[in-house]
Amino acid sequence: MDFEITHSTLYTYGQPAAEAYGEARLTPPDLPTQRLLNHGIQIDPETPTSRYIDHFGNTVDFFSLPYRHRKLSVVNRMMVRTFPMQLPMENLELSVQETRQIFASALPAIFEYLQPTEIVQIGSNAVQWAKKYLSGGTSLYTGLDRLNQAIFDHFIYKKGSTDFSTTLAEVWKGGKGVCQDFAHVALSVLRTAGLPSRYVCGYIETDPAPDGAGKLIGAIATHAWVEVLVPGMRWVALDPTNRQWVNERYVTVSYGRDAGDASPLRGTFKGSGGQRMQVKVFMKRRAEKLEKVRT
Repeated sequence: MDFEITHSTLYTYGQPAAEAYGEARLTPPDLPTQRLLNHGIQIDPETPTSRYIDHFGNTVDFFSLPYRHRKLSVVNRMMVRTFPMQLPMENLELSVQETRQIFASALPAIFEYLQPTEIVQIGSNAVQWAKKYLSGGTSLYTGLDRLNQAIFDHFIYKKGSTDFSTTLAEVWKGGKGVCQDFAHVALSVLRTAGLPSRYVCGYIETDPAPDGAGKLIGAIATHAWVEVLVPGMRWVALDPTNRQWVNERYVTVSYGRDAGDASPLRGTFKGSGGQRMQVKVFMKRRAEKLEKVRT
């Protein structure tokens, strides 16, 4: 499938900002499940960027605006082709305990994906769910599928019910949140169970698919899901917000231990007033006949 994607972010300042600095993690990587066909980031006021690869393998474009400005616009445009995803079923048939034993010899390479973070805390709820859904004798596939289902059933998706300052304990207690919260809950349980896991930020096709697949749950912004490392050093992806394994309707953009690491845009500004942020994502599938002309 080919998707045209436009991701627009507009910062409006209460008073003109004296300067601003930012990092954009907005370049989708080439993966076995996706290929970046074209891509461009437009910043207004116009300013040059410098590029580097961060610790998690994300492409980062750094920019600075060392002068006064009232607004900052970042528009990310791209064309991405996605491919069918094949789950490594032989690896997923292993038990959780066997998986932990296999990964014991690879601890230095996966250590950070097993640890709690300031955002993804380990608590009593995560311990109980890890015992219930990811006990040692449970197969990886069964355990992951049941956990995905449990998060979908237990938590209510409600836009605006949480923000970046909401703690994971508050999400557990309130029983509601957005895709970012669903992903953090999953990571907390997975790491408690000793399974290396990471946060994924990207885009999803929220409109009903032409092939009859239903509408996916997600805001008009970026989406979040999780990936779990399985034996054979393969990452498998699940979306607890939509109760499914990730498929061709998803486009990966960035990774990290949590939402802070994978944030599409982050930075700081200097000024006497506050700021307002508006985000819109438009993702459109190209028509079948157009795809055939190009290939």
